[in-house]
Amino acid sequence: MTERTFEGLWADLAPVGRDKHSGGYRRFAWSREDSMLREWFDGECEALGLDVVEDRAGNQWAWWGDPDRTPGVATGSHLDSVPDGGAFDGPLGVVSSLLAVRRLKESGFAPARPIGVVNFVDEEGARFGVACAGSRLITGALTAERALGLRDTDGVTMAQAWERAGREPSDLGRDDAALARLACFVEVHVEQGRALVDLPRDAAGDPFGAAVAVGTDIWPHGRFRADLPGRADHAGTTALGDRDDALVKAARFIEQVRAAATSRDDGAARRVVATVGKLDVTPGGINAIASHVTAWVDARGVREDDVRAAIDEIAGRAAELGGEWREESWTPTTPFDADLVARVHRTLGEGVPMLGTGAGHDAGILANHGIPSVMLFVRNPTGTSHSPEEFAQTDDCLRGVDALVRVLEDLAS
Repeated sequence: MTERTFEGLWADLAPVGRDKHSGGYRRFAWSREDSMLREWFDGECEALGLDVVEDRAGNQWAWWGDPDRTPGVATGSHLDSVPDGGAFDGPLGVVSSLLAVRRLKESGFAPARPIGVVNFVDEEGARFGVACAGSRLITGALTAERALGLRDTDGVTMAQAWERAGREPSDLGRDDAALARLACFVEVHVEQGRALVDLPRDAAGDPFGAAVAVGTDIWPHGRFRADLPGRADHAGTTALGDRDDALVKAARFIEQVRAAATSRDDGAARRVVATVGKLDVTPGGINAIASHVTAWVDARGVREDDVRAAIDEIAGRAAELGGEWREESWTPTTPFDADLVARVHRTLGEGVPMLGTGAGHDAGILANHGIPSVMLFVRNPTGTSHSPEEFAQTDDCLRGVDALVRVLEDLAS
């Protein structure tokens, strides 16, 4: 096999979808950039001698061995991004998985069960608004009918995007055959926070120096939509008292979203966060009063009852402003498989930290479907994610690969 290093794989991905002004990435599902990334994944997997197949949602699976005869151990993540996202969220897991498989092959390891590497499509939901769309579709958590009708900001439906990508929309849907190939799933991901940064690097009994943690659970989280009405009018001739400005309502609503979360956040066991990260303003002219604003809310927290209470309050605020409220997605508290977590923890060493996370992942969707899943987090010195400042040291990334090699070797033996 031609030698491929972490630096080499990373250099291949670095220019794809990168904005020259922000330095962030715009890698959206079924775009030109997405096609380039999928071709790259195919090429790297074929170079490793893996058999690449796609499921009914377009997720790419590359197998070492035949998972139709014996369910296998899968690893991987995603290659898409949020708008102006960082380089590590998703791609680190894919690159780490490819390197781990390469090292196992080069060592002469003979797996007793198949090992697979996956590139999940549309994990971020940046284009069509539903996170983890690829894993939600194959598990049935997102129906094909709803998915095909989702629209991006240009009004393009997922069905149209599939057609433009040369695909048949009728193929989209739940895929029990793909899921039957999975005995368990291990996802490597950059940490999206500072928990590992705040741990000492020479933690006693931790062979990875606090650079790697075992994931224990994912907080409950959801995405919601508020449609706030107004009346279009002239910005220069309409008296302030005569206006029904939807954007003014949106400003009040955003403050109320923050307040609903703050009132339930003690910074620890009762932590709740809620964010309005996207607005769509109609008609969107500088000299026009807004007749309609759509605001998307992301809400999550440690305890499901606290998050739901905050959401109910936020929905009430939208109604008070004359708006309509709709839940677009919801994922309950997702504990990873206790036996698998314990096994991975023993394999890596009892001194390795264990962390819950407020970020959603495909591993969580599979776990909620009943597939034993676990995550490995790699230290992020900035603590920042979904931003060009997202980062991980190469040495820490390679420790993550070391950890994944150990885990795959154990689980596939």
